[in-house]
Amino acid sequence: MDGFHITPATPADTGELLTLQYAAYITEARLYEKWDLPPLTETREQLERVIASGEVYKAVIGARAVGKIRVRPDGEVAHVGRIAVAPDLQGMGVGTRLLAAAEDFAPAGTRRMALFTGHKSVPNIRLYERLGYRETHRVPVDEQVTLVHLAKELV
Repeated sequence: MDGFHITPATPADTGELLTLQYAAYITEARLYEKWDLPPLTETREQLERVIASGEVYKAVIGARAVGKIRVRPDGEVAHVGRIAVAPDLQGMGVGTRLLAAAEDFAPAGTRRMALFTGHKSVPNIRLYERLGYRETHRVPVDEQVTLVHLAKELV
């Protein structure tokens, strides 16, 4: 992927990243038949606040944002979330590169990366496991969704 890089998002990226997030999570909504998933109900103002906090990174090819990820530090744990990849580039390594970058962007002293996904999101779970994440526990949300929590110990 020529011209690919990952950089911190800025408030000017909010609209493009929110559109990207909606497009990426529609497939999850279809899978779960649940249209009110938090990534699909997040507002521009909410995302702009998170971006302003410095927790959002974007993957870019040329001038196009093709992925995003959040990294929220919490002591020795960095929580990874709202990973989104442009639908036309899913399965092409963007998510893998975002997850690797998340480890780089985690603050010094981070000992564990943690994330969660839905139980039906088998390709996501396989990706996380391939990258060294291991399931820690499951939390039922409702009849449609059980969250699978995974963590990766950093050396």
